[in-house]
Amino acid sequence: MAAYHVPADHAEPSGNTAGTSGLRPAALANWLLAVAVLVVIMVVIGGITRLTESGLSITEWKPVTGTLPPLSEAAWQAEFAAYRQIGEYRQVTGPAGMTLADYKFIYFWEWAHRFMGRLIGLAFALPLAWFWIRGAIPAGYRPRLVALLALGGLQGVFGWFMVRSGLSVQMTDVSHFWLSIHLLTALFTLAGLVWTALDLRLLAKGRSRASLTDFSAAVGVILFVQLLLGAWVAGLNAGLASDSWPLMQGGFLPEYDGSRGFFHALTHDPFLLHFAHRWWAFAAAIALFLLARRAKAGGARAASVAVNALLGVQILLGIATVLSGVALWLAVAHQMVGALLVAATAWGAHAAGRQRGEAGRYPGAAMPATV
Repeated sequence: MAAYHVPADHAEPSGNTAGTSGLRPAALANWLLAVAVLVVIMVVIGGITRLTESGLSITEWKPVTGTLPPLSEAAWQAEFAAYRQIGEYRQVTGPAGMTLADYKFIYFWEWAHRFMGRLIGLAFALPLAWFWIRGAIPAGYRPRLVALLALGGLQGVFGWFMVRSGLSVQMTDVSHFWLSIHLLTALFTLAGLVWTALDLRLLAKGRSRASLTDFSAAVGVILFVQLLLGAWVAGLNAGLASDSWPLMQGGFLPEYDGSRGFFHALTHDPFLLHFAHRWWAFAAAIALFLLARRAKAGGARAASVAVNALLGVQILLGIATVLSGVALWLAVAHQMVGALLVAATAWGAHAAGRQRGEAGRYPGAAMPATV
């Protein structure tokens, strides 16, 4: 039977009666990757929720009682009545003639998005408790897993702050700043899940965890900027600012309102935001291409292929989304591949950081062999 050597920095503390024989790094890794898949699905549902203007359909946050949708006609009427009090209905959907059937459609997507959040919480918290009680979590990983759980909780809180920002009579949409915080927290959590799972897979093979390199961190910052711009574009419906590519309004740089300064325009003007998101993508593309090369040099050819393939698809989907006038299925695919690209970037950065991590753990020596 195959076994693995547990490096000293991963050994369980002596107070754990399970000892090292109770460690389950491979099982933990598979669990985290399964949760990562759920996060990608949630990002997709969140994209549909945004694109169908469904995010304000549920006007209260009920973490427990809100698990079930309305089950009677009276309950549906009560929910619809609450929705009719907010600015989105009074200024947009109401004048357009929204019916109860129309409301039920947007309610479904917001409910599905919140339900998926609850499901992910259970899918993380319950196995975490089980592994913890069984003494199956390697030393040094408990704080990281608790941090990932806390990020999931924050994701729910940020989601409610986002919804609440659009519930006043004056507002017809959520704050694009809160939307970006909500989305980026989910993507950061996704990257953390993938990275931790890969570390645990190394541990299962008796190898040391990877280390984040300065170059990978720089790539992460560049990608973060692109994701932030994309979230603001989504929040301000700035994808509709142009249906042509590569030019906008017949020129390279579109006209935009700079009366309140460039920074305000960059964070609020749909035309300038669309332009910035469109062209910063190529800075991100160069950075990710170089990261893929480093991952391949580190022996992770699959990670390199994943980053490059998803990068190419993402750029093509972005262009197609613009040319289509933000067709729903293309925009959702663009957001889904963006989430997958974040996961692949974490994989590539992890691969690029393996050699440094192993050199730090075993300076001047070969890695211990798996027996």
